[in-house]
Amino acid sequence: MIVEERIYTLHVGKVPEYLKLYEAEGLAVQTRILGNLLGYYQVEFGPQNQIVHLWSYADLEDRQTRRNALVQDPDWTNYVKKIRPLVRHQENKLLLPAPFMQAR
Repeated sequence: MIVEERIYTLHVGKVPEYLKLYEAEGLAVQTRILGNLLGYYQVEFGPQNQIVHLWSYADLEDRQTRRNALVQDPDWTNYVKKIRPLVRHQENKLLLPAPFMQAR
């Protein structure tokens, strides 16, 4: 299993608008295609105006297949057009489990 961490830094004051749009339009399509949403968070302390979400995949091939399907989905592409102006910066990290986590 691998985990992808995605951090979006939004323009000041845009977190409520982003979360409302995501709940209304993005969440259903993303969970239908990507599958394993581990968590979706807004930052309270530290860097502000950030959204952090974690997705798990069987492996890199599983991730690539699901991400390719997502960007082809018309509901997703319409949603992205709405949120893109809210996002200032995006950071993605691939998290690999520590050896002792493989057994879980």
